[in-house]
Amino acid sequence: MKMKFRHAVAAWLVMLVVAVGEVQVSRAVTCSIAELSPCLSAINGPNPPSAPCCAKLKEQRPCFCGYIQNPTYAQYVNSPKAKGIAKACQVSIPNC
Repeated sequence: MKMKFRHAVAAWLVMLVVAVGEVQVSRAVTCSIAELSPCLSAINGPNPPSAPCCAKLKEQRPCFCGYIQNPTYAQYVNSPKAKGIAKACQVSIPNC
């Protein structure tokens, strides 16, 4: 009976280690409007957003409220062009 219990505990520990190993560690995002530079060609021209642009939009999403509340950046983040790029990248702009 003790052997079955030990095997069960060992199996549980292995599953726990595997599960913990698969948990993604989130890293802090540096909020810098310059991080969105891959989106400049889409903002300034007729080009659709590139994959790097979309990746940066997704990465910078936690920073959007700060950008929206900053008078220097709000006009750009709230522009129809920026909203269209975010939509094309499937990134929602939060209501702040």
